[in-house]
Amino acid sequence: MGDSRRTFQGLARHMVWVCLAGASISCWGQGGKTMLVEPPAPLLPQQAGDWVRQDVSAAPATVETDPKLDSVLKEDGLKRDEEAVYRVGNAGPTVRVTARQFVDATGAHAAYDYFKKPGSAYRGIGVGDETSLNGDRYLFRSGASVVVADGDKGARMEALLNRIQVGLPKVSGPKGIAPTLPTLLPPKGLEHDSVKYAVGPVSYEATGGALPGSILGFEKAAEAVTAKYAGRGKLTMLLYPTPEIAGDRLRAVEKEIHDEGKSAGTVVMRRAGNLLMLTTGEWGLAEAKALVQGIHPRVEVTWNKPMPPQFHTEVRKTYSLLSSIAIFCGFGALAAVVLGLSLGAGRAAVRVLQGKPAAMEPEFLRIDLSGRPSPIQMDGGSGSSQG
Repeated sequence: MGDSRRTFQGLARHMVWVCLAGASISCWGQGGKTMLVEPPAPLLPQQAGDWVRQDVSAAPATVETDPKLDSVLKEDGLKRDEEAVYRVGNAGPTVRVTARQFVDATGAHAAYDYFKKPGSAYRGIGVGDETSLNGDRYLFRSGASVVVADGDKGARMEALLNRIQVGLPKVSGPKGIAPTLPTLLPPKGLEHDSVKYAVGPVSYEATGGALPGSILGFEKAAEAVTAKYAGRGKLTMLLYPTPEIAGDRLRAVEKEIHDEGKSAGTVVMRRAGNLLMLTTGEWGLAEAKALVQGIHPRVEVTWNKPMPPQFHTEVRKTYSLLSSIAIFCGFGALAAVVLGLSLGAGRAAVRVLQGKPAAMEPEFLRIDLSGRPSPIQMDGGSGSSQG
């Protein structure tokens, strides 16, 4: 019997130690938990139909001669990029493809306009949301991604680009909406190749902006579109988050135009809410006025870019002010209620101490229009007398 008891106690101690060890391991695991972050999917596939991805050394690298490219891509919100070389078979021609993913469709559209060369045209079905072709260089935008492909053209090449487009990251919500500012350009006489959209001063000036980019308020989330009209000058439209910012920038533009003098050409300026419009260059005065006056911002113009820090600061100030007013009014109402109750209770207490009822009987004034004499009520007695 004693041996059985000792054996049972030993087994119990063993089970306790096992439970304690398991609990300690569990606690250690929870405290030292590691999170595995899955890397994003590649922008370019390993194989697209008959096209197989090769080593990048299989084709000569494109020599980049644009010193402003890095600054422009930063302005447009570049997230990541990827480059690949494709070939059909082992001895066919190679195609070099570069894909770039941006934060939103606004930045992607700005980059698309920057990469688009004069004289670019495309007559096919199209790839993605926008497509252009210059020689054997394809350029297309799909959502928040922009792809450039050099080396070949035709149906086989477009099949490759369509396969690439299907695998690009998809963006939904406001970030997937293309900017609406370019759609406000009047179509009559518009040279479509000259339309350039920008969200930063470097890209604005590099694409032929008519004004210094530093005065346009791009640090306050401005958008700009510049376009040339056949036989005339340029039209510039600037969109701002608020009318106040637009009015402030209008004064800066007026000063710049005044400093430039006649070299700016025919200048007609107009502000409509948060939209600023102006003409520059070889315009007739009547034509410039008619063009600017004919632009009416539509109500569906939306803002899908992050608000500048100044905007958030003003919102916080307004919220703090309204909150303080509401709190002050609440305390004032509470103080009025407490004061009213205190005065009423004090008056009732005084009447009770004087031997009177706490509540007073209301006294009414009555006007008797019947013409009959009324009895006179005596304060101390029950008798009455006729007057």
